[in-house]
Parts: sequence; structure tokens; C-alpha cells
Amino acid sequence: MFEKSLDTAARALLVVASILAFLLSFVVVADVIGRVGFNSPLKGTPELVSSTIVIVCYLMASYAILTGGMLRVDAIMDRLPVFGRGLLDIFGSCLGILLFAIIIVGTWEGFWHAWDSGEYEGEGALRVPMWPVRLAVLVGSTLSLLCYVVLIKRQVLALRQGSVISTGVSH
Repeated sequence: MFEKSLDTAARALLVVASILAFLLSFVVVADVIGRVGFNSPLKGTPELVSSTIVIVCYLMASYAILTGGMLRVDAIMDRLPVFGRGLLDIFGSCLGILLFAIIIVGTWEGFWHAWDSGEYEGEGALRVPMWPVRLAVLVGSTLSLLCYVVLIKRQVLALRQGSVISTGVSH
């Protein structure tokens, strides 16, 4: 039940991130047309792009983990016995948990500061609030950490049966 809910949440965040990336492409095209054609770029484009890219990356992370889309060196992994591959997969997942735990701890205070102070990026015509960016980092990192926990569980179960899983929980 938990794994299914996690998979559903990861897929929903993937859809949201994809829509944001799609909409961002229109902003970039409008900026380029304005800059080249009319010598008047779209105001606030750098702020929107930098904020949206961070949001998109963190919202997509959990789906990438669940579908086995994270990087790994198959040239090394394929040469190891099943037990060695399983252990390296578990070790890699433990490092993923550590990474996202550090990101969560490092972002927590910054999120509340951005929320309380109304922190923004940009000056003049467009001021982009930072709390949505920091919230996306927190949500994406928390889900990614949970995905690695689920992955470790599945990797340990597979290793006990003498096999390894090549992808995450979605396949």
C-alpha cells in the first residue's frame, strides 16, 4: 500500500514537473523572440527559468529513482556476482538516503525563512517568491529519500532470493 502511494505521488509530481517544463519553454521562446526581434527581452525570464529548473529537477527525482533512472556503471556491475551487485545497489541506495537527508536538513530552515520573510529573487518588474522553490526541494527530497528506503527493502528481499532488481518499484 505504501509503495503504491509513493509510486502514485512520484507519477503525479512527474506530471506537474512536465507541465512546468512545457510552460517554461514558452517563456524562453517569448524571451528569445523579444530579445532578437524587438530588442526587448521578456522581463524576469532569468529568475523564472532558474527557479523553475530547480522545481522541475526535484519534482522528477523520485520518479527517476523508482524507475531505475539514476546513473550506475553497468560495465562494473555486470562483471560482479549477484551478491556483489546486490550489495552495491544497497550501498548506492544508502548513499541516496544520506544525500537527500542532508538536503532536507539543509533546506528546512531556509524554507521557513523564505516563508516568514517573503524572500524573493529578482528586482523590478518581476519578483519570484523563493518559498515554492524551497518547498519543492523539501517535498522532492523527502519523497526521494522514501523511494530509496523502499528500494533498499526490495533490494534486500531480492538478494535473499539470490537475485537483484534492475529497476525500481514501478516496473
